[in-house]
Amino acid sequence: MYASLALAGLAVEAICGYPRWLFRAIGHPVSWIGRLIAWCDNAWNRPSHTFARRRLTGILALAVCLAATAAVSVGLVLVAHSLLPQPLALVILGVLASAFIAQRSLDEHVRAVADALETRTLDDARHAVAQIVGRDTTALDGSAVSRAAIESLSENFSDGIVAPVFWMVIAGLPGAALYKTINTADSMIGHKSERHRAFGWAAARLDDVVNLPASRLAALWIAAAASLLPGTSARGALSAVRHDAPRHRSPNAGWPESAMAGALGLRLAGPRVYGGKTVEDHWMGTGRTDATAADIRRALRVYQLACVLQAATVALLAAALVFG
Repeated sequence: MYASLALAGLAVEAICGYPRWLFRAIGHPVSWIGRLIAWCDNAWNRPSHTFARRRLTGILALAVCLAATAAVSVGLVLVAHSLLPQPLALVILGVLASAFIAQRSLDEHVRAVADALETRTLDDARHAVAQIVGRDTTALDGSAVSRAAIESLSENFSDGIVAPVFWMVIAGLPGAALYKTINTADSMIGHKSERHRAFGWAAARLDDVVNLPASRLAALWIAAAASLLPGTSARGALSAVRHDAPRHRSPNAGWPESAMAGALGLRLAGPRVYGGKTVEDHWMGTGRTDATAADIRRALRVYQLACVLQAATVALLAAALVFG
């Protein structure tokens, strides 16, 4: 168990996030992983190959990316523990681990959508939400923009924060790094386009598996936060999860989305347009669809408290492991 490392990573990320100047200077670990995935895709995903061969090379590409990630992350851990005193090694590894957690950046991106809706134009809000969703945003009205922002906040709370922390607690820095490799591969090649239906099959299936525990935990943190905030409903969150989460086209995204929908008294998800094609999906929750910037800010308060509850739980676990 690596709860102390996860707590250090959460603390560093909450305080300073991933500095923009550092990203401009050297990029980000996820962008490095992405370049390796893109290289494998360009080199090995040949349209002339059979479906079975493309699936096999997709499995090989994922294995190569995971092996590279494991080698680098395990090497960093071994070097830190062999050369540094234990407290300093924890601090250094915590700084490295913070790069795989996205609490601050997610808050900033979603808050930018609410700011645009309240103080600028609808086109500005569409542009802001396009930074965090994959759907077509050019025709979204204000309610649809608000719902899209809340849906992205909910889903990314699960796979951008809860999941890396969960795997960090289980397997340390390599656990978080390997999780982000799988999640990045899924986002890049795991979709059902003609090019990636076969090549990205392994990434998509493995991403579904590694996100199973985090999606359930994310729904729990959202419901727990709703129980402590005025104007939100833990009962509504749990009811929506029970009735709607299994109906979502994703085995995982429906859990945090339905929890947030029920907590806020909204309906989220439903039919959406991706690449000019309408994707039919069940609505999450039974509330209203006319969401506003005020609802985005309510969702952010739920999200922030859910992050605090997760960090407090990790802190208690770390204390129990140290003093138990």
